[in-house]
Amino acid sequence: MKIARRMLGLAALGAAAIALSTPVLAQDTRQQVAASSVVEEIKKRGVMRVGLSTFVPWSMRDKKGDLIGFEIDVANKVAADMGVKVEFVPTAWDGIIPALLAGKFDLIISGMTITPARNLTVNFTVPYASSGQAIAANKKLAANLKTIDDFNKAGVTITCRRGSSTCADAKRIFAKATIRELDDDPLTRQEVVNGNAHAVMSSEPKPTMWTLENPDTLFKPFTDTVTKGTEAFALRKGDPDGINFFSNWILFNTNNGWLKDRHDYWFKTNTWAQLVGN
Repeated sequence: MKIARRMLGLAALGAAAIALSTPVLAQDTRQQVAASSVVEEIKKRGVMRVGLSTFVPWSMRDKKGDLIGFEIDVANKVAADMGVKVEFVPTAWDGIIPALLAGKFDLIISGMTITPARNLTVNFTVPYASSGQAIAANKKLAANLKTIDDFNKAGVTITCRRGSSTCADAKRIFAKATIRELDDDPLTRQEVVNGNAHAVMSSEPKPTMWTLENPDTLFKPFTDTVTKGTEAFALRKGDPDGINFFSNWILFNTNNGWLKDRHDYWFKTNTWAQLVGN
């Protein structure tokens, strides 16, 4: 009996020790996770590295070759609020997620639409912008095409930017048409201007801007967007503190009106167009 009581006593002491140590272990784990966050890496480095792909009016080059656009304003303010500098890493769109995962930069701020497929690979913050896809069509080739069903036919060719969610949407919505994927926005537009494709599908306000820039060649067959989408920052998985910080930054600057002000400037006016290089 004495041995049994002694064994029970030791077991109780062991259980008590484990119970006492559990909060300490949990605290250590939380501290390790926080220390490994990209936010801490950025603060230590003093530089926030942002991956982006240039497309109007999210990010583009001005006449001096400097980056300007909605994303540039956003990234610059995030860095300023963190008390660090910003380094932009222009990257081809179809390779931007692999580059993030490879550690080439800290996060993606590049008008990336939230999709389930992308979310399997990266984590998204709360949305900081909302947009939709629309089309601009060639006046001669698409003169008789007035509805989505008209464009969803064999013999119709629609261009889009390779690797973008636009191409996935175009293939779904215009399943009967030929979808041509090209490397950048200027190519997708120019093919339609040149009469080599019926229409180009892209996120607004680009289709509207392209029709205004090419009034003799392009038109918008319908005013409503073809799709709706929301854009967010993308980060590597396993970083809850990073998602928390950047999401709360977005919420704060949504509530104070700063994000709307900058979005309206870049998406609802063209006063900045004179700054853009050829």
